[in-house]
Amino acid sequence: MALRATIFKLDLHVADMDRNYYNSHTLTVARHPSETDERMMLRILAFALYADENLAFTRGLSTADEPSLWKKDLTGSILTWIELGHPDERRLLQASGKSRQVVVLCYGGQASQVWWNGVQGKLTRVKNLSVLSVSPVAAKALAAMSQRSMDLHVSIEEQTALVSSPDDSVRMDVAVWR
Repeated sequence: MALRATIFKLDLHVADMDRNYYNSHTLTVARHPSETDERMMLRILAFALYADENLAFTRGLSTADEPSLWKKDLTGSILTWIELGHPDERRLLQASGKSRQVVVLCYGGQASQVWWNGVQGKLTRVKNLSVLSVSPVAAKALAAMSQRSMDLHVSIEEQTALVSSPDDSVRMDVAVWR
């Protein structure tokens, strides 16, 4: 019998001073059986960083041809393609051809730096790529906030996201590598 996804309900309140975006989102997040709380919470952070009415979680880990999140326009064209971790350069090249903006959110510390050093030269012609990184320590602290029902407030200003719940808060410094 196949394992099923675990469903999380979330009220996400985003105050992004950098983009002048202030809105609340009621989200249902499915955590794939092989996905960790850390990765799921980073998907939620990525949602907050690029929050928009048309941004959506995809089938993610269960589908090789979809990113973790994407934003589409009314015609179905992909505007923003968001990956987590260390995707290979072919995947990023394909994504850059399919969407206006490609974002990678890394969270592996030194492993992320090694990955970026390895693929950076191969991606110089990709002009619509952004690479962001958060520290593994902050990612683990964010994962500790995971609950089946969450109410999170995310305040974003100058590449820093303060993620708060009724019980805790975590400061996420987002380094922009490209």
